[in-house]
Amino acid sequence: MFERIKTIIIKEFRQTFRDVRMRFVLFGMPLFQVIIFGFAVSTDVKKIETAVYDLDNTPQSRELIRQFEYSKYFVIKAYICTDEQQKYLIDKSVVKAVIRINRGFAADILAAQTAPFQIIVDGTDSNIAGIILNYANQIAERYSGKLREVSIVPVPARMAGIPSIELRSRSWFNENLESKNFYIPGVIALIVLIMTILLTAMAVVKEKESGTIEQLIVSPISSVELILGKLIPFAIVGFFDVLLITTLALFVFNVPLRGNVFLLLVSSALYLLTTLGLGLLISTGARTQQEAMMSTFFIAQPAVLLSGFVFPIVNMPKIVQYITYLNPLRYFLVIIRGVFLKAAGFDVLWPQMLALLVIGVGILTISSLRFHKRLG
Repeated sequence: MFERIKTIIIKEFRQTFRDVRMRFVLFGMPLFQVIIFGFAVSTDVKKIETAVYDLDNTPQSRELIRQFEYSKYFVIKAYICTDEQQKYLIDKSVVKAVIRINRGFAADILAAQTAPFQIIVDGTDSNIAGIILNYANQIAERYSGKLREVSIVPVPARMAGIPSIELRSRSWFNENLESKNFYIPGVIALIVLIMTILLTAMAVVKEKESGTIEQLIVSPISSVELILGKLIPFAIVGFFDVLLITTLALFVFNVPLRGNVFLLLVSSALYLLTTLGLGLLISTGARTQQEAMMSTFFIAQPAVLLSGFVFPIVNMPKIVQYITYLNPLRYFLVIIRGVFLKAAGFDVLWPQMLALLVIGVGILTISSLRFHKRLG
């Protein structure tokens, strides 16, 4: 039995690596995805193009502008002096924000009164606009704190004392709030999903197209041996992708791996049960490699969208949230981000691992029975 399975495994590896396009899919696609998500895809908002509309033109207003300029978030692109210039720069998307300081700003500060200023933001992208406003609020609070410390406020006002509260925030796990630390571990789940489903489905369909599936049926090999011989090579490919992307994440993108590597590999094995089972299920219905490829992306795209990879599940409608419980990618993302960023152990992640085991065994059983029926 083991000798026959070994023969099929060697045959699969030879067929796979002999195809130049398949070699690119195996090695080029994971590298390309990691580079895209590591360097190009980022929700961090920095170097915001900003214009300054300073009608007060006093040391106090210029100091406020310097606070924006010296931060790592805002880049002053223009100094303007009319409302028309302000409208033009925002309408043409030359800048994302305009800092407007009206006359009397310094006078209000010297009189120990609230000195308002305005920041005008391009709200086309509401998420970016919200982040810009949050940055501006932080800078304004910091500037207010400095004003309370220096002696530009009249003595009686300072002696009276001003009650205040202070917020001190702390982020656990992803201290610098870098989006790559969130996305790159998720790329592992995404790559394994697409690669293993696609390779498994196409490997079986290729036998149908070439007519060799009939030779396998009449050979002394059993359907169980055939399934194992088809799935094991791509399980090895899946583990290789996990190790490859993990290595790149650690040494190229400096993503922390705080948890147990063994737990990561065990969870990956449970996840592979589901993806390999889906690939086998697709192969029983597809007649050509093109159909198998289209079916793979038909499954992969909704799985990614309903996994929490990009959009939080809690923001989805209730009916859609219930559907996500059938999505194995949802559980593996929780596991892999927990292992990478939180050092979460089995005591925390066992519900997700159990869900992957149940879904994986279920899909693999259904796929194997359907595959056996088709061979019969």
